[in-house]
Amino acid sequence: MAGETKTLFGLYLVLLAACYMQHCVNGESQVPCLFIFGDSFSDSGNNNYIETTANSDYLPFGIDFPTGPTGRATNGRTKIDIIGELLGFEKKIPPFANTTGYDILKGVNYASSSGGILYETGKKTAINNIYLGLQLQNHKITVSRIVAELGGLAQAKDHLSKCLYYVYMGTNDYALNYFQPQHYSTSKQYNPTEYAQLLIDQLSNYLQVLHNNYARKLVLVGLDKIGCSPLAISDEGKPIGSCVEEQNDAALIYSQKLRSLVEDFNSLVLYSKTIFINTTALVPDSSVGFTVTDRACCPLKANGFCFPDSIPCTNRNEYVWFDGIHPTEAVNNFVALAAYNSADTPDVTYPLDISQLAQYVTGKGT
Repeated sequence: MAGETKTLFGLYLVLLAACYMQHCVNGESQVPCLFIFGDSFSDSGNNNYIETTANSDYLPFGIDFPTGPTGRATNGRTKIDIIGELLGFEKKIPPFANTTGYDILKGVNYASSSGGILYETGKKTAINNIYLGLQLQNHKITVSRIVAELGGLAQAKDHLSKCLYYVYMGTNDYALNYFQPQHYSTSKQYNPTEYAQLLIDQLSNYLQVLHNNYARKLVLVGLDKIGCSPLAISDEGKPIGSCVEEQNDAALIYSQKLRSLVEDFNSLVLYSKTIFINTTALVPDSSVGFTVTDRACCPLKANGFCFPDSIPCTNRNEYVWFDGIHPTEAVNNFVALAAYNSADTPDVTYPLDISQLAQYVTGKGT
């Protein structure tokens, strides 16, 4: 088992080294900038600056991150942190809330823990978050700053059209909305297929907003098996080792519709390319070094986050879950590597993987 885990990290190091040798010489990344939209799976500190219970700017979060706790809901790096490294970015993309003095031409992270596609998602339990619509408003502010910095709209359009836009959203619209009937009425108003379509329709509108702001290379990430998280299992009173299949089934409907949305965008939207990441095609189990798949690495609060200053497990590379909701850095490595280069796992990406999308030539459009 230890040998398998070492092999996983060895593969990561080999691919990362290859990235720098082939594409990232002289500090040049494969795309000029990376813009990140999402929730706690991608948040790198935006929630540190708002009143919320969905925060992770304390130990043991960040215990394996070079600078300690940052607001990332894991022990180390997130999936998009690692993808950014593979794309050749020398520094982490900063949160929008902390871009003062940063070169925004290289990108911004707008993600917010507990946020969703719908405005109301997460707000009845987490107090506050930055939902996708507001993240896009923040991005418009960034675009305006880039126009000013580059000296005109034409220059900004050319720059932005070459960037990568990563959208990983929707988990909370289920976990902190649809499957919380004590707080939300959506499960009474919509069956799972209708609710997934509601989310997809809203997301489609938001993607059009991104396109109108010159986004031409988009990565859309499907939902994980949300019913297999330790928090979901505990809340539903399921035995350890099982999953809440009702939640998994609903998330799968959404992901299938998301893949169809990618097909629609690629056939209808000019001058751009959109790809789909199918995270459920990856199974972090003992075959790839993960021996603890049904328990959290840290002691949990009621909301599934780690207790502040609690002592986490020492064998974190063998755990799937760091807290009750979020995977460990080891799992993030596992998923990020396959999303970036899916040559050995073709079911993970459609129609391209991230490395191919980075090299894809798009037009600026109008």
